Amino acid sequence: MSTAPEITVPQTTALSGLRVPPVEEQYREPDELGPQSPRAQRRAAREQHKQDQAEQRRRTYGAKRNREDSIPNRGSYAAGGGRVSPMDPPAMWRATTVQACGLWPFASGSGAPTVGVPLGQHLSTGATVCGDPLNWFTRARYISNPSLFMLGMPGLGKSTLINRMLIGLSAQGVVPLVLGDLKPDYADTVRALGGQVISIGRGTGGLNVLDPGAMGAAAATIGGRAGQMLEAEAHGRVLNIVAALLTIVRGQAITDHEQSVLSACLRHLRARNPVGHAAHLGDLLAVLQEGPDEVRQFTLDRGEESRYRDAVDPLHRSLLGILDGPLGSTFASETSTHIDPDATAVCIDISRIGESDSQLTAAAMLAAWSDGLGTVAASHALADAGLTPRRWFFTVLDELWRPLRAASGIVDRIDALTRLNRSLGLADSKITHTLKDAEALGSEADKAKARGFVERAGMVVCAGLPRAEMEDLGKIVGLSRREIDLVSSWSSPPGWSHNGENEEPPGRGRFLIKVGGRPGLPIRVAITETERHLHDTNTRWVQNGYAEKMAAARDAAQAAFTAGDVVRDGIGRDL
Repeated sequence: MSTAPEITVPQTTALSGLRVPPVEEQYREPDELGPQSPRAQRRAAREQHKQDQAEQRRRTYGAKRNREDSIPNRGSYAAGGGRVSPMDPPAMWRATTVQACGLWPFASGSGAPTVGVPLGQHLSTGATVCGDPLNWFTRARYISNPSLFMLGMPGLGKSTLINRMLIGLSAQGVVPLVLGDLKPDYADTVRALGGQVISIGRGTGGLNVLDPGAMGAAAATIGGRAGQMLEAEAHGRVLNIVAALLTIVRGQAITDHEQSVLSACLRHLRARNPVGHAAHLGDLLAVLQEGPDEVRQFTLDRGEESRYRDAVDPLHRSLLGILDGPLGSTFASETSTHIDPDATAVCIDISRIGESDSQLTAAAMLAAWSDGLGTVAASHALADAGLTPRRWFFTVLDELWRPLRAASGIVDRIDALTRLNRSLGLADSKITHTLKDAEALGSEADKAKARGFVERAGMVVCAGLPRAEMEDLGKIVGLSRREIDLVSSWSSPPGWSHNGENEEPPGRGRFLIKVGGRPGLPIRVAITETERHLHDTNTRWVQNGYAEKMAAARDAAQAAFTAGDVVRDGIGRDL
């Protein structure tokens, strides 16, 4: 049997047929051809110099044509000239790594914090910035004190940002407490959240400063040693607010022995009155007039009536000034409405008090703070006893400059009311205009204590402020030069408008959030239409017909906010 002959196929590769040219045919650089003559070298140098000069002339001409004042709208025809229209930045979406894993490499991390209430967009990156003092203290651990201090010129949106935090924290189960709403800025939002709005003012409602309120009720409910401790704390708060009212009436702080006499009078009233019955300032004045032994021992009268009267007469006159003066009708009667410990939100509205009545305004704010913080302490005491679930609170202390200017020494009372918020399960926000509010105080000690509000704050938020103000603030919170320039630019007024349209200030809705030595977070807050209707601080600057229309839209937004639905205005737009 014959077999087919084997055929050999030559192997062909990419180098098959490659021919290397001879050395004389290969290309060589000029410097590889051997030494050149001096004449050839001078000729090559001249040619190179000509090329360098031509390149320099081209660059100079291009730089001149590319100046801002020489380039027309459609660009220049010179080499390297002309304009390029900026491209819109791509849309940014926040997602988890599981959701965005298939979009690589178009997904990137963000340096903006994502814990807390969504506040707005980062001015540089466009990323969503979230934050509030409560979540940054409990969850993120960014700050060591759950407090916020906000500074900014009027009309730039300070209360709008706090209103956003208030709504977001309420959705998380936190109870907002607006203790002294002056305009009011937050009453409609609290009503929309299903909360409680309490009005204080002449002919509107009163607040009995001797009523222990929720703390007294909680002490009676708990009983035992824990109830006695809560009752003692309630006694201290009542003493503190009475001393604050006396400071406002006098214009200066009360003395140490007068505070001891007041404390003895309050203990005597609590022992004499039945459980559940709150005394009034008139009862306190009667005890002081009567002079029982437990009160006299603090005056060192040694059994002499004249020595006792000399010791208590200044205090007696100050109490008469409260009862018969500008504060009597508001603080000498029964509390018109007590704070509901189970409310979803609480707002104490003091907007009925006139702007010129600075004493009553400061007294109402301090009384509201004392009552509200006492409610917080009572809630935690009941939770510690296992009688109610644990609740967290967020207090809003707006227009801080009002009580600071009421009287010398009032800063001590504010400091005593708000210093221990971290141990109370309470986050607070204090709002004022500038640091000059603290500098306007009388003594250097009061100024230092007021500046301590900023130093102890976990978060410092700046709206538009003048440059001099930012320089002073930078000494406390450590602002960089770029941050000072940025915030100072927000305080400038808008440009002159020739068409009569409303032009907003450049700093409205822009804030810088500072935490310790970290770089600040510049954000822009854009509110929704519902928030706009619920939080309108310029209702007095519109015509009557428009005011009624806005009131109707606000009521509709409030109803929709409460029901969770979307409503439409008269022309079919979503509110």
